Amino acid sequence: MEKLRRLSLNWVKFEIIVHIQEDCRMFPVAVRPTDTIKDLRVNLVKQGITSWKKHFSYNGRELGEYETIRNLNIKSGAVILLLNKSSR
Repeated sequence: MEKLRRLSLNWVKFEIIVHIQEDCRMFPVAVRPTDTIKDLRVNLVKQGITSWKKHFSYNGRELGEYETIRNLNIKSGAVILLLNKSSR
């Protein structure tokens, strides 16, 4: 039963908010715990939001492209900043 619960957690989607600082917009995005920051970036591009020359920040820390939502301990309702590379 425990194994089934752990497997189901990989498929459960929850919503986080991406805040684009330069134009003060916020976008809700559905993610899975196993999604990487790169997956999040691709999801935003599909919504028409260019993010390739920007970086993601959470709790004051720049996020790496291959870190997972689970490893970063990002929970439902969390806000991730999308910042220009120059605004550090």
